[in-house]
Amino acid sequence: MTRQEAYELMTSWVDSPSLQRHMLNVETAMVGYGRLWGEDEALYAVTGLLHDLDYERHPEEHPSFGVNYLRAHSDLPESVLEAIMGHARYTHTPRNSCLAKTLFAVDELTGLIQAAVLVRPDRDIRALELPSLLKKYRSKNFAAGVNREEVEQGARELGIDLEIHIAKVLQFMQSAA
Repeated sequence: MTRQEAYELMTSWVDSPSLQRHMLNVETAMVGYGRLWGEDEALYAVTGLLHDLDYERHPEEHPSFGVNYLRAHSDLPESVLEAIMGHARYTHTPRNSCLAKTLFAVDELTGLIQAAVLVRPDRDIRALELPSLLKKYRSKNFAAGVNREEVEQGARELGIDLEIHIAKVLQFMQSAA
């Protein structure tokens, strides 16, 4: 599946602009890490774009419904499907690949960064500075829906210091802005 095909599938399944934006942000972070590690950027992009494909239509069955659909209707490798399953902790799917660990690590964090951008008067991610973002991260009241435990676990699974991980994802998102 090409990136364009994944994008078209995502936009046909997801109506919410904020969920679409989240999926695009996850794609951006995935591609950034894929490039950093010399991995297949297209595979990382598609994984990020499709990870929440079924969240809006089938929230009770997420991500299983989407993975089953993709397994039946696409040529995506099992590594992508396993990564999508593994990004939701409650599936108890092990994250054994770099692809799976990366998806888990960036999913919640991109949401926190997007929330930090939305409270800025200029709403410009390029002006968001790391110290400000770290302060917001440490404030449990800010973006309370972001699971900080998962953000920290994701950084540990990647073997990256938390602040470096946050800085990298912010940089990836700023570069794409």
